Amino acid sequence: MLKKMLEKDRRRLKRKVHIRKKIHGSAERPRMTVIRSNRSLSVQVIDDTKGHTLASVSTLEKELRSIKANLEGAGQLGEIMGKRLLEKNIKSVIFDRNGYLYHGVIKAMADGARKAGIEF
Repeated sequence: MLKKMLEKDRRRLKRKVHIRKKIHGSAERPRMTVIRSNRSLSVQVIDDTKGHTLASVSTLEKELRSIKANLEGAGQLGEIMGKRLLEKNIKSVIFDRNGYLYHGVIKAMADGARKAGIEF
């Protein structure tokens, strides 16, 4: 079981490195990256030229702890992130799935941000 889990992490890391070679966020179009665990979800929007986080949202925040790490929760988190980005006049981002497959929770989070008005 442990070997299987390590193999799964190794494959995700390999996908992540391959994706990050091509994706680079800027001030006009920052990179929106997703962090997923069994208990929580997080999203960060990063300007890679300066190395600054422009906005973030997580289910670990006090007012968002009721959101679960499932499809519905990911959609809600994506919408909240979209609203925070629109407040900062950011309308377009590059989506970095961070090596995760674009399916399920990751797709729901991207769809939630699109629903709020963010373009990918």
